[in-house]
Parts: sequence; C-alpha cells; structure tokens
Amino acid sequence: MESESESGAAADTPPLETLSFHGDEEIIEVVELDPGPPDPDDLAQEMEDVDFEEEEEEEEGNEEGWVLEPQEGVVGSMEGPDDSEVTFALHSASVFCVSLDPKTNTLAVTGGEDDKAFVWRLSDGELLFECAGHKDSVTCAGFSHDSTLVATGDMSGLLKVWQVDTKEEVWSFEAGDLEWMEWHPRAPILLAGTADGNTWMWKVPSGDCKTFQGPNCPATCGRVLPDGKRAVVGYEDGTIRIWDLKQGNPIHVLKGTEGHQGPLTCVATNQDGSLILTGSVDCQAKLVSATTGKVVGVFRPESVASQPNLGEGEESESNSVESLGFCSVMPLAAVGYLDGTLAIYDLSTQTLRHQCQHQSGIVQLLWEAGTAVVYTCSLDGIVRLWDARTGRLLTDYRGHTAEILDFALSKDASLVVTTSGDHKAKVFCVQRPDR
Repeated sequence: MESESESGAAADTPPLETLSFHGDEEIIEVVELDPGPPDPDDLAQEMEDVDFEEEEEEEEGNEEGWVLEPQEGVVGSMEGPDDSEVTFALHSASVFCVSLDPKTNTLAVTGGEDDKAFVWRLSDGELLFECAGHKDSVTCAGFSHDSTLVATGDMSGLLKVWQVDTKEEVWSFEAGDLEWMEWHPRAPILLAGTADGNTWMWKVPSGDCKTFQGPNCPATCGRVLPDGKRAVVGYEDGTIRIWDLKQGNPIHVLKGTEGHQGPLTCVATNQDGSLILTGSVDCQAKLVSATTGKVVGVFRPESVASQPNLGEGEESESNSVESLGFCSVMPLAAVGYLDGTLAIYDLSTQTLRHQCQHQSGIVQLLWEAGTAVVYTCSLDGIVRLWDARTGRLLTDYRGHTAEILDFALSKDASLVVTTSGDHKAKVFCVQRPDR
C-alpha cells in the first residue's frame, strides 16, 4: 500500500505534453475501449467471502395502477409546451434518479422521494414492475452491465437487487447512509459509497463483500475505471483515492494542495481510463493522471478566477462544480456549475474554449458518444444541447414544470430520459438537423 503523501503537488506535476494530446487539431481519432484480457469473473473470484445476514424477503412488484395522465395536485411555475413523447407519472413525489438498461436501451429505472422505484418501458411508459420495500427516498438506481439485474438504493442505505426477467428480488443489504452506487462495467458486482467513509463492493447475488475504508467522512462520489480493476472515490474532506479493487488498497491518495478544498461532488474518467476529472464545491475541476495519481491540470470558471483562494475547509458561497465529463472525439472537457455556467475546456492547452450560460443552475451534463455535443439539464426544467466546438446552443427540450433532477441519454443519442421535482419522468425524442 502506498503511503499518503502531501508533498509538492506543484513540483511533481508533469507537463501536460506527456499526455500526448493532439495540439489544436479539431478532430482526433476515436479511441475504442479495449474489452481487455481480464475475464469478467476474475475480479469476482478474487473477492473474499464475508458472512452477513441477507434479507430474504422477496416482494412482488405492483403492476397495477399505471395511468399515462398528468399528476393531479402538482403545480409548477414553469408551465409551457411539452416536447416529450412519453410521460411516466406513477411517482407521487420528486423523482431523483434514472438509468437506462445498457444492453437494449429500452427500459428505464427511476427512484424517488416517495420511497419507490419502478422499472418501465421507454416506448410507451408501461410499468414492468415496482422495486418494492424501500423505507426512504430512492436516490440511486441502475442496471448491471448485461441488463439482467437492476439495483436500487435509498438514503438510509438499504440496497436491493432484482432480476429483470423474473421481476424477483435476489439480494439486499443494509449499509450506512448511501452517497452513491454504481455497477461494475463487466461483472455482476455492485459498488457503493456511504456516509461513514466506506466504499463497499459486493458480488451479486452471492453477497461476497469487500470494503475500502476511507477517511472518517462521507465517500461522496465514485466511479469504476474502464479497466474494471480500479475505482476513483472522492470524499467530503476534499481527498481523492484511487483504489485497487482486487488488492483492496489505495494506489494513489490526493490530499492537501493536490486534493480539493471542499467536499467532492462528482468524478468522471475518459474513455481509456488514463485521465480522471474531479469536481468540488470549491469550484475547481482537477485533471488527474490515473497512472501517476498526479494533478496535471486545474480549471476554475472565469467568474471566480480572480477571487482569493479558499482556505482549508471553506466553500464557495454561490457556486460549485455539479457535473463534468470528457468528450470522446476531441481533447475537450465540460464542467457544469451551480451558477448556470457550462464551461468547455481545451485539455491540450488547458484554456477555456467556450462559456455557455444557463438561466439557472446545471444539475448534470452528458456528452453524446462519438460527437462534440454536450447535453445539460438544469434547475429551470429544460434540457439543452450544445455544440462544444462553437459553443452554440443547438436545441432545447421542455415539458417539466419543476427542476430536472437527473437525466440519461440512450447510446444512439435518440432519446433523453429526465426526472423532475414535478413527480414525473419524461422521454424526449432527440431530432437534430446537423446529423
């Protein structure tokens, strides 16, 4: 295990040229992810068995009561045109999360403040089954890599996994207060971060478990790297750890000047997993080499660039990084801020390329695969599509009467699925004249 070191972040920072970016070229080659030699079961087989009592209650989903009509009693200040094709209205409170099944992109799972999660069909909004049994707001939901399993997690830390074809619960576990949850990209392995600082990893449905103990503060965000062997986790104290999932030890620890000066809010990796981008309430986005664990770039919005550096533990009063991600075809990164700024940064020159302003805070952003188009959803209830090459707004989609809280994009970028504080999930068909 490498020791945690706070020495010389600036002195050890390698020049960006070592990352072999393609200068100012407009288009670079799309890098296909190598499916890799590891067997999907290699990691699972290495996991140590842990004995714990599994909950064996299997509850059948309630498939009655589907109504494709507006929810009564929901009054919003954003009434207007509805561009959506399908509205899912079975939730009775804010809908916090959505995920699409990765294999076919025909199913969605949504979770909400009503302590409920539903699996439903995108084409017509038909309910397949309810993921029943949660006692707190469902804040995390997602399908396994092969779409055979779906996991739901609530704020109290109760996680449940269901087999999609049989609609049966196959596994459940009560961890600490849940911060994030993610499936492994190649195996039936579920990871989650909790408020006690732990990152958990389970083989499903056997329940074999490993824990990765962080600092004594919440593990606020996490992401499995594309190789499936490592995970990057951000913490409330501003530290970042890159974990070896097989050995269970941190390969790199970034703290002090190399870490953030406030809680981490989001983390992303590029396609081949060589670069990591982290965001925080300190308004900084840090570009990290996944190989060396060194910071190779720091981005701040121009609006706060002239402000004095925040002291240890201080947070920006009016702004924070809410979402970020890498473009797959150009050396660009997008960072979305709470003040409504979408910043497009050129990684090869470490400069701000475009700044696109929203009417209200950005909740999440997603890059369209194979293009330089970035999608944003925001607190004004609107989905926007931006051309990152020019900074131009391509189009927007409306229909929610409250803030959008999460969204997902289909692989072919033909559908956007949103969830909102108006108690609804909506499916929008994306039509772009430029393709």
